[in-house]
Amino acid sequence: MIHFATGNENKFKEAREIFQVYNIQVEKFLIDRIEIQNDDPEKIARYSLEILKDSPKKIFVEDSGLQIRELNNFPGPYSSYIYKTIGNEGILKLMEGINNRNAIFYSIVAYKDEYESIHCFKGETEGNISKKIKKGEGWGFDPIFIPLTNNGNELTYSELGFEKKNLLSHRSKSFQKLSRFLSL
Repeated sequence: MIHFATGNENKFKEAREIFQVYNIQVEKFLIDRIEIQNDDPEKIARYSLEILKDSPKKIFVEDSGLQIRELNNFPGPYSSYIYKTIGNEGILKLMEGINNRNAIFYSIVAYKDEYESIHCFKGETEGNISKKIKKGEGWGFDPIFIPLTNNGNELTYSELGFEKKNLLSHRSKSFQKLSRFLSL
């Protein structure tokens, strides 16, 4: 069994589904994390683990972000804050008149093992930003992110639904890397 330090129920649901495939039980370790502002997502993830000194052994954190190429990789590590302040509407407003809508969704998982060693795993999914919000099952930037790995379909993460998104997403890639590491 491993612990996922998160207060985000959506992330926990995604993690539980992916780790279940590898027969790894995941328990939630509730945190109210202070997010540091840094351009290096791996430093953010490592810092998050370091502040969990009294946490259970075998614990991980996950930090993710959206990088839009034409906006100089904005919002990047500030994705959570930007989503809370301007939301998808604000991102689409910033993208008005921009034809190149390439973006990358990334996820960094930092795992602390029973020996206090920290291991990091990164997952990325390339895609595009849609021109309008497309409702569905998703959360966060899911209604505006169209993954390229979906056989040419122009569906956002939200429109794909939970199960299909979990096959393609940046987060599923980093969780799968951790799962394979734990299965060695």
